[in-house]
Amino acid sequence: MTGFDVVVVGAGAAGLFCAGVAGQRGLKVLLLDHSDKVAEKVRISGGGRANFTNRDIDVRQPHKHFVGENPHFCRSALSRYTPADFIALVQKHGIPFHEKHKGQLFCDRSAGDLIDMLLAECTAGGVARWQPCGVKALRATDGGGYELDTDRGSVQARKVVIATGGLSIPAIGATDFGLRVAKQFGLRTVEPRPGLVPLTFDGAGWAPYAGLAGLALPVVIETGTKKERVAFHEDLLFTHRGLSGPAVLQISSYWKPGTPIRINLAPETDLPAALAEAKQRSRKLLANELAQWVPSRLAEAWVAQDTEWQRPVAECSDKALARLAERLARWELVPTGTEGYKKAEVTLGGVDTRDLSQQTMESKQPGLYFIGEVVDVTGWLGGYNFQWAWASAHACASGL
Repeated sequence: MTGFDVVVVGAGAAGLFCAGVAGQRGLKVLLLDHSDKVAEKVRISGGGRANFTNRDIDVRQPHKHFVGENPHFCRSALSRYTPADFIALVQKHGIPFHEKHKGQLFCDRSAGDLIDMLLAECTAGGVARWQPCGVKALRATDGGGYELDTDRGSVQARKVVIATGGLSIPAIGATDFGLRVAKQFGLRTVEPRPGLVPLTFDGAGWAPYAGLAGLALPVVIETGTKKERVAFHEDLLFTHRGLSGPAVLQISSYWKPGTPIRINLAPETDLPAALAEAKQRSRKLLANELAQWVPSRLAEAWVAQDTEWQRPVAECSDKALARLAERLARWELVPTGTEGYKKAEVTLGGVDTRDLSQQTMESKQPGLYFIGEVVDVTGWLGGYNFQWAWASAHACASGL
């Protein structure tokens, strides 16, 4: 039977990085993955250019950019392995990159550069990699280590790192393996659900907007009330089934089923004042005036909903214009659901952080570690989840 110091299950971002760091610390490491392809989620991320971190992460206040039952859990790992640390590694490998906006960093050429870097780090650490190779069973041994039954035979290890268990995008191999392992060893989990995911709407209420698919515009979107209110100023995208785009993906991680979202469709404009001024000087149809501040397709769809809006702006009553401005600035609607894991970029929930060490990511089951997406730590859109992968992997590898 083959023996290793550490077996890392999952060859995604967190698993590859953890294996490489652990190997370079002198440990004998085996990296397993049931897929024949490595880091597919990295490959398709960021439009194929991998938004690999975000300069704006505030490690002193991680709850600002991370979601979970205890967002503060991620502070230790994120403060010990920062975006600057990962950027230095990217630069060491000569990978060109650029910042788009809001601190988001992307590879200039393709995500393949990042994957090659992670594989090179594993090679430098002498990491053994078995792919495709599924794990059929995992059990603790009397000696304090673990035994794994794999597609390539049985393996023994002192420690096991679970770097798989995010359910998003099953088409590229996502499974619930990590959550099953956690439950096998009696660890608590937070019910998983799709995160950073488009929202869907059904029924007659969505009919006026169904024809707007493909239309994008900047908005302010919010959900929750009072202290729980969360808002984002990002781009919105209409789809055939509902709403997507960065604004909606961001708010989806905070939205609770059955509750409304509120959208300001013209956040840069004082619509009541603009419409009142237009009424004094213009003979154009209200829809044509409105198209100065929102896309014309949206303006036409909106005024079609009320006969009082289907006339020249000068002939519209002050009440009608005020009602229009209010609806555009505070469009309230209740999603019927989401596009699910097939379109979700991440998985919310996962292994409960109460059962993990924030220093090493070791669970209450000695010698068993959980890192990356399988943990109940989820970042905002824009490189935050990759930085959590790097930071949790580094914390784990440093403590093995």
